[in-house]
Amino acid sequence: MVYLDNAATTYPKPPSVISKNSYAMVNYGANPGRSGHKLSMETGEAIYNARKICGDFFGAQTENVCFMLNCTEAINTAVKGLAEEKSHFITSDLEHNAVLRPLTAISKKEGISFSIAAVSNNDNETVNNFRRLIRPETKAIVCTAASNVTGTILPYRRIAELCRKNNLCFILDAAQGAGILPISLSDGINIICAAGHKGLYGPMGTGLMVTDGKFRLKTLIEGGTGSASKDPEMPEFLPDRFEGGTINTSGAIALGAGVSFVNEKGIRSIYEHEWQLCAYAHGQMRNMKGIILYNSFTRKNAPLFSFNIQGLDSDKTASVLSDRGFYLRGGFHCAYLAHRKLGTLESGTVRFAPSVFTTKNEVNAFLKTVRKIAASSKQYR
Repeated sequence: MVYLDNAATTYPKPPSVISKNSYAMVNYGANPGRSGHKLSMETGEAIYNARKICGDFFGAQTENVCFMLNCTEAINTAVKGLAEEKSHFITSDLEHNAVLRPLTAISKKEGISFSIAAVSNNDNETVNNFRRLIRPETKAIVCTAASNVTGTILPYRRIAELCRKNNLCFILDAAQGAGILPISLSDGINIICAAGHKGLYGPMGTGLMVTDGKFRLKTLIEGGTGSASKDPEMPEFLPDRFEGGTINTSGAIALGAGVSFVNEKGIRSIYEHEWQLCAYAHGQMRNMKGIILYNSFTRKNAPLFSFNIQGLDSDKTASVLSDRGFYLRGGFHCAYLAHRKLGTLESGTVRFAPSVFTTKNEVNAFLKTVRKIAASSKQYR
């Protein structure tokens, strides 16, 4: 088996993450912050330690790290928490549906709207495209750090500066950037939304909303927090305000181990390893007959890219590859805008996405198989 679907979720997980998750299930079985007994306090301390690891990683105060179910919940919490009457948002034309759908939902309310900025190969042009869409009623720019279809890295630091100069909230979807790109609140980002189970190597069912606290957000859900229990409204203070109900305790603790793993390996080292594999695969496939590549691969790309085999739709290609032991995702990657931009709304694409554990031998085996499929594609139609 060669797993190359790491943009969906990283696999395998580091042994330290698996171990920490199992340990937490056995040893931290109480509800953190809900009781005064020893086991609850020990569990709460383990959660705090994981929260601090994540906060340090993103340059945030520990209490401003909110554990979420996934990146989608974090984005919904940020976008819907900021939306109010007569507010306007700006996003990009490469967004995942986790950004597009919340914006579409809030835009159905009277007076709320959003605009879509075109992402160019030229960063100056991209930033200017965002700048031109700013209105007096604009509240925020919300965009991805890197496309989950093309790997295109947006100039997020420059967009953050644009937001700062215009007193806008900058919400960054770091699902494809966290753990691979050096993303921090110190870049001028106000809210970082991250998937715990991708580049941070945590379990599925974990995510983060990390904030600098500058912009007050309304709550998306309300419930018990273990604090201020006599108040019928959610607390104002973080992280309790956005952690109604019991969090995924073992998952959060294991996510802390995942972030520690990334710290130990080093973001630059992880990026370089994955980028080199992508650059090599992309270069080899560019010279293969019957292969369609949808963008060049440069240092402006996160380590993933999309392709197709002529005459086959992406689902068929992914299925044939799966039968041969290579696991990649075909289809539309929950990213309508990106596929509309690429012109692949009919076919979808197959996505190549290695991880820190992927080897060059595995990539060579994949390339050999792709070449064979492309050479005999007629038999699969």
